Amino acid sequence: MNSARISELLKTRPKASLYWGLYLAPTEDGARADLGVAVAKKLAKRAVDRNKIKRMIRQLVWTAQTTHLNCSDVVVKLKKPIGRDTRGRLRKKEKTLLRNQFADLI
Repeated sequence: MNSARISELLKTRPKASLYWGLYLAPTEDGARADLGVAVAKKLAKRAVDRNKIKRMIRQLVWTAQTTHLNCSDVVVKLKKPIGRDTRGRLRKKEKTLLRNQFADLI
């Protein structure tokens, strides 16, 4: 997904939860569905945590696209910092919370 398409999707109104913004739009004619994930360094300090979050999001979106998000371009954006209670690290409790909130959005 190129930056112009991501910008276009970010202008639409998101489905939102405490931590996530989920932007959906139908794909253009003949194109396959794409995924964009934005996890800012400000919101998740450690690269390990950012990569874990991105992997988790990719897995959840791909499974959703096979079942009920058939022809949608998706951009997922983290809105709130993680790790405030755990010294900047993503712990199992927070990971479960993030996963549940995102699963509820889809």
